[in-house]
Amino acid sequence: MSFGVRIYAIWILLLVIFDAALSNYSEDQCSWRGSGLSQQQGSVEQISLHCSEGTLDWLYPKGALRLTLSPRLPSVAVGPGGSSSGLITACVKPSEQFHGAQLYLERDGVLELLVGDRLETSPPPRVRCFSRLPGERVALFLQATPHQDISRRIASFRYELRGDWTARLSLDSNPISSEEACRPCNNTEILMAVCTSDFVVRGNIKSVGEDENLRAAVIKVSATRVFRQKYILFTGNSRLTKRGEIRTLLQCGVKPGPGSFLFTGRVHFGEAWLGCAPRYKDFQQAYIMAKAAQQIPCELPVD
Repeated sequence: MSFGVRIYAIWILLLVIFDAALSNYSEDQCSWRGSGLSQQQGSVEQISLHCSEGTLDWLYPKGALRLTLSPRLPSVAVGPGGSSSGLITACVKPSEQFHGAQLYLERDGVLELLVGDRLETSPPPRVRCFSRLPGERVALFLQATPHQDISRRIASFRYELRGDWTARLSLDSNPISSEEACRPCNNTEILMAVCTSDFVVRGNIKSVGEDENLRAAVIKVSATRVFRQKYILFTGNSRLTKRGEIRTLLQCGVKPGPGSFLFTGRVHFGEAWLGCAPRYKDFQQAYIMAKAAQQIPCELPVD
């Protein structure tokens, strides 16, 4: 055996040992990182994660993975109108370099393709969302696709699960009707959104652009008051105004214009997505009336 061949053989051995050590390795109960090199041909590795968000990185995919997501969420999902449905919505965001496997939704034993194996020239895969009703058996199933060279194949994605997302946030390939997604919130929904949203901001629309990858409108907001933000979304050096971006569905047809709004919504894979957005004067009127009737779900310092 030549010197070069011996070095190559040692490198392969070290790679196998390293990846065997990574296999079944989980940083916590939210994320998993492992390698297919240690899996038996035709085997299915069972994985269970218990957080509302996290990541999965499958290096050198071989065989299959079956992932169950059991987040520690409230047992009852409460919608903006106070109704309870028990519905849990989940979304997966594949990495732009997702290769070497196909991702399926397994619902009651039936497989539905969410993300296919990508070619080098394929566009980035899109976010896919699905819902689970109480009692439904749902899992994610990753099936490795045969490749002669798996050295650069990594099937990686982020996931998020929420018990309180409404139909207003839908990035799936089969979204709900634009009529439902874009209808204005009623007063009850607005007041509940103030209490439950990831961000509550008073501001003005400066411009509206487009995110071609997400097929979404991007609203550039000049915020005059940030009542609450769960994540740092609106920033700036000025004491009077901060700037940020909010996304919404393209079919809602948002246009820039004058006036002050109350923006509420959810953070989705690190980006702000619009929920209820009444004109601020309309919100003020609804809030004052509800407070007088002692029917406000939570306090907000309204000027």
